[in-house]
Amino acid sequence: MFSVLQRRLPVGAEPAGSGVHFRVWAPRRKQVEVVMDRSSAIPLDREPDGYFSGIADSARAGMHYRFRLDHGDLLIPDPASRFQPEGPHGPSEIISPSSYRWKDDAWRGVWIEGQVIYEMHIGTFTQEGTWNAAREVLPELAETGITLLELMPVAEFPGRFGWGYDGVDLFAPSHLYGTPDDFRGFVDRAHSEGLGVILDVVYNHFGPDGNYLKEFSNDYLTTRHENEWGEAVNFDGPGSEFVREFFIANACYWIEEFHLDGLRLDATQQIFDNSPNHILCDISRETRRTAGQRPILLIAENEKQRAPIIRRNAKGGYGLDAIWNDDFHHAAHVALTGHNEAYYSDYAGSPQELISATKWGFLYQGQYYTWQKQPRGTYALDLAAPGFVTYIENHDQVANSAYGTRAHDLTTFGRYKAMTTLLLLGPGTPMLFQGQEYGASTPFLYFADHYPELAASVEKGRSEFLSQFPSIAHGNTAFFLGSPQDPATFERCKLNHEERRLKPHIVALFRDLLTLRREDPVFSAQRSERIHGAVLGHEAFALRFLGGSDGDRLILINLGRTLPLRPNPEPLLAPPGSSRWEMKWCSDDPKYRGPGCPALRTAGTWKLPGHSAVVLGTDGN
Repeated sequence: MFSVLQRRLPVGAEPAGSGVHFRVWAPRRKQVEVVMDRSSAIPLDREPDGYFSGIADSARAGMHYRFRLDHGDLLIPDPASRFQPEGPHGPSEIISPSSYRWKDDAWRGVWIEGQVIYEMHIGTFTQEGTWNAAREVLPELAETGITLLELMPVAEFPGRFGWGYDGVDLFAPSHLYGTPDDFRGFVDRAHSEGLGVILDVVYNHFGPDGNYLKEFSNDYLTTRHENEWGEAVNFDGPGSEFVREFFIANACYWIEEFHLDGLRLDATQQIFDNSPNHILCDISRETRRTAGQRPILLIAENEKQRAPIIRRNAKGGYGLDAIWNDDFHHAAHVALTGHNEAYYSDYAGSPQELISATKWGFLYQGQYYTWQKQPRGTYALDLAAPGFVTYIENHDQVANSAYGTRAHDLTTFGRYKAMTTLLLLGPGTPMLFQGQEYGASTPFLYFADHYPELAASVEKGRSEFLSQFPSIAHGNTAFFLGSPQDPATFERCKLNHEERRLKPHIVALFRDLLTLRREDPVFSAQRSERIHGAVLGHEAFALRFLGGSDGDRLILINLGRTLPLRPNPEPLLAPPGSSRWEMKWCSDDPKYRGPGCPALRTAGTWKLPGHSAVVLGTDGN
């Protein structure tokens, strides 16, 4: 009998010697058979803990198979399938991970410090919507200053298109984008361009169509916890040790077999685990063990803003590296648009909010949150700035506008440039959404291709979600949003990278700011404890970066009308020692289609141009 200890992973089909070894957890069943293409069924041996395993000498990589359970008529795909070439309801394909010849031996991994993240959806990133097409654009992202790609989920899901958050085969990269080796080729090319790659994984629920797990065991899911998207994953009840093994194996699989540089864990507030050791701790430990000497990044989305997620295990945390900062986004959105309805209603978009979000990360760290009628967040003042991922666009927030509209179209261009300055020079870890670096005109809407009954339910649910926004719910916007199941909705969201050539002023804005962030020793330090802020006016503020021997930096941001500072009793504006401020950068530069950068100081007074950002510096002591 083939030893389980010789397997790379505890589940799935793995080429082994002259055949293929199969293993599946199916405690609900008395017998499991593998049914191969054009061959008879091969019975698997039952193990004491509910696993079934065995080797098929005639099986080879590239062949298709399904499982037959208890001599039934239904043939079911492998829940740990490495590829579903016909979608989640079709047969599984045997994949050999060693067939791809990697060229990234020189790649040394990534750290959270210094990263600039780029969130992307492979299906809409190019017109072709494939791995092979996407990798041809990577040199341009690297040239802009991007360092880390964050891929929206790619686990196999039903239909012709979707966001990926309804995945059902967690080990199978979607056949819509190409083969597993195409995915590997994408990662390989990214590494050659100096770009890391992390994958958004969904460990809080399974999609409603194509999930066959209950055919194998009733213990994968549980109703003991209330989940927003159906049944919760069972991480802490009977049989959970095998469910945990399944998910930990999946996390390690992406790191090992696809050379990924980490994971982004979706909606961790919906991952319920009351066991002594939270599943996120196990994932953090085991993925790092799998990566060995290569550093990886684990980033969480957590709507409740639970700071322990990114604290070290020794301090009672879960050991992840970074967490999405919705507070920064919400304050920035209100400042840019003036709209603070629905979940923006507890934000004013004031200069003080933007200063505090820049310096302290979360704005809500336990205070009462009116929108949810409960406290929000936990203490996070001790956390380092790189651990907060900041953004003014992401897939959710763009799609939650009335027409899937990008931030630059919701405000003036001057305000947008000023907020982009804060995003890219602030001490947090900035994240851009695909196309943001050249001001993409294409929207990003919610799209999901389901069978008619489910599609109607999904559209109804989406409409109910958007009803929290009065400006959407009570307007005539629903028709223009586009039905999620309409292929035209999906097609409208595909990027046109020719816009990169047509908008050189926006490309230059991002490239120059990211160059300043990377090359200036004060900004690249990401030392929030050395940043101080001052409110200068109703929509204006200053951020002073204390740089020690490298000199200080001063960012002046004015989102309102031109502001004379007379009198000017603000010590953060004073140059250090006997040095003088020199202008290092200005958003009003004509290369960014601005009117030019006038001198700030005239006759001993300051005047901040409206809708602008200015960066001043000194040469040091």
